[in-house]
Amino acid sequence: MGNEIKKTVDDVKDAVKEGIHRGNAAGERDARATFGDVMTPGEKVSSVTREISEDAKAGVDKAKRTLRDAT
Repeated sequence: MGNEIKKTVDDVKDAVKEGIHRGNAAGERDARATFGDVMTPGEKVSSVTREISEDAKAGVDKAKRTLRDAT
């Protein structure tokens, strides 16, 4: 019983983190869509890099949940 509670708590934590990371990635896309014309090339590259990083972090959180639920 204790393991199931811990598993559920960990799943919720990872789901929240995943949502935050996906939101941050979407924010970067929105920022480029809104301010892309006035952003320097360096700012655009940084924005794309942050978006990719946030997507990767979200993917890790999802993978942790998937792996945990498979066991």
